[in-house]
Amino acid sequence: MKRSGSLILAVLAVIALVAFAAPAALADSPHFINASASIDNAGNLVCTFKEAGLGNTVSTEAVTCSADATAVYACINGGGNHPKATNKATVPGPVSGGDNFPVRNGSTTGSITVPPPGPGSFSCPNGQDLVLASVSYTNIVLAGSAGDTANVPGTLSKTLVNV
Repeated sequence: MKRSGSLILAVLAVIALVAFAAPAALADSPHFINASASIDNAGNLVCTFKEAGLGNTVSTEAVTCSADATAVYACINGGGNHPKATNKATVPGPVSGGDNFPVRNGSTTGSITVPPPGPGSFSCPNGQDLVLASVSYTNIVLAGSAGDTANVPGTLSKTLVNV
């Protein structure tokens, strides 16, 4: 009798474990429903998304946006012109940003603003202003902390000042 009681308890324990684990495993299937990107008037990359399948046990989701970027900085004189000198610099590099977004009913939406690479040590002579002339972004990827990713295809480019 003692052996059958232990067996029953073991079977009940396994059933309870499966019953509690199965709904969580089936409900959590994180994925991006949509992911897109654009460049704002300041040259920032703006990644917009909707992520679902996060389950009902999390209240926030960390999402990041990363890309390879190339920024061109130039000097503009007081007349608003780019002098014909070679006073511009091209700065390539990876960029990224992210935030925590509230989860409701297993999904979240939001946007992430990522600035372009900075000008580094490039500077302008007196009487001229440093401006971001153009920027481009490639290999744009959104990633959720749950492990899902979404690629935004193509290259986004914007000219802010003609040089």
